[in-house]
Amino acid sequence: MEVKDSNGNILTDGDAVLTTKDLKVRGMAKTIKRGTLVKGIRLTENFEEVDCRIDGTAIVLRTEFLKKKS
Repeated sequence: MEVKDSNGNILTDGDAVLTTKDLKVRGMAKTIKRGTLVKGIRLTENFEEVDCRIDGTAIVLRTEFLKKKS
């Protein structure tokens, strides 16, 4: 199973990614802004989602809103 970002690049555990749009996260008071750098992602069993930590909070992001950092 290959996990791909919004541009079709293959993602692996530990990659750094950027968000491609502002994301309102349920349960968080703030919005994750476009261009936020997320380091050390972890792949899940669902190829459309990755686990990560943003500001100390563990969340799941959809790969359609992520771009691999080159």
